[in-house]
Amino acid sequence: MAQPDARSDILAPAPWVEDRGAKIRVTAVSTFLTAPHGCPHLVVRVETNEPGLYGLGCASDPQRTLAVRSVLDDYLGPMLVGRDPDDIDDIHRLLLNSAYWRGGSVTGNALGGIDVALWDLKAKRLGAPLYSLFGGRVRTHAEAYTHVSGADADEIADKVVAARERGYRHVRVQASVPGSDTYGTGAASADAHALRTRSVPWDSAAYVRTVPRVLTAVRSRVGDEVELLHDVHERLDPRQARDFLRRVEDAGLYFVEDLLAPEDASHFAALRAGSPVPLAVGELFHDVGQFLPLLDGPAIDFARIRVPTLGGLTPARKLAVYCELRGVRLAPHGPADVSPVAQAATLAMNISSHAFGVQEAAVFKPAVLDVFPGTVVANDGVLSPHETPGHGVDFDEVAARRHPVPEPLEHDRWALLRNTDGSVQRP
Repeated sequence: MAQPDARSDILAPAPWVEDRGAKIRVTAVSTFLTAPHGCPHLVVRVETNEPGLYGLGCASDPQRTLAVRSVLDDYLGPMLVGRDPDDIDDIHRLLLNSAYWRGGSVTGNALGGIDVALWDLKAKRLGAPLYSLFGGRVRTHAEAYTHVSGADADEIADKVVAARERGYRHVRVQASVPGSDTYGTGAASADAHALRTRSVPWDSAAYVRTVPRVLTAVRSRVGDEVELLHDVHERLDPRQARDFLRRVEDAGLYFVEDLLAPEDASHFAALRAGSPVPLAVGELFHDVGQFLPLLDGPAIDFARIRVPTLGGLTPARKLAVYCELRGVRLAPHGPADVSPVAQAATLAMNISSHAFGVQEAAVFKPAVLDVFPGTVVANDGVLSPHETPGHGVDFDEVAARRHPVPEPLEHDRWALLRNTDGSVQRP
């Protein structure tokens, strides 16, 4: 828990706060680690001097969890104590600039946790659902997509049909490549330990030969009444990416996700110009500035925004407006390592944005619902926001203690993937 200290004076108080007679002040910024789904969830609670008034945010970063917590507990939290929580944009800029060296995913997630908590707190003070602070609804619900994977087209097609029967109109499909680590499917090897430790090599040539053929076969089996998505997970170089798009054209995909790593983002314009397959990218971006060159063309079709990592709803909503102006749609990142708090905050943005396309919908374990009362779950393939004040998700500290994060954190010991020649691959 953050305590007031001399560093809180680093942030100059807004000159208008005392003039307007505001009485609400931040009294504490608390952080909690819990793992009801197996992955670490880092929850931020911003508390105030008004009894029972607090806001909840998510700062979850499965690979650098303890570093994010340190930024919150040792730096940002103490700076926030004593402040008026009402001026969110002002606080966001002050906290962002306080480090001098801006950016990075660790700072982004820490700032994102505080930012979402402040928005939640403001909506609770006003007695309104969070989306109403963003201009209100522009849609009744957010279309969601789920994940399926398999060893061959028949298995995958059966799972797509089952997902369609559960109401999903968008399904991400991942196909295994025999003898190769393949993102999103556990069928690449019978050796569970090899998969867990990433000791099965990645074979990009085999992936490019195999997966488009499987995806095209899946499409022929399931028909055109369901949208199919696929995630490459940044594992191809630009030359391989061009070949992959050429081979996958007949699969009729809604989009191909993360075809290239962030360091190769300058190639997206050429890829989009040379292929009709829609492109989605952005879950690894930690600064809205990384999106801007891709939106100016635009060179992508969908922005894969991860709200916590971008620094919260304050920058994410600004990015959403620019996406709308450039004709790019939102496809926010939402796997299970993004907690229900962040999922609900992201949903509030989607419900109020004309740029929205589709939202990834995590299927949480039952224990998560105990730790996070009010968790939004997909129903008939869509996500619907709560009408209660704030983002609608609460946090049960007692239940959270029943699901401690293993020490040392398993996700902090990330096993790097290697190519068939032994060189390190991208995640």
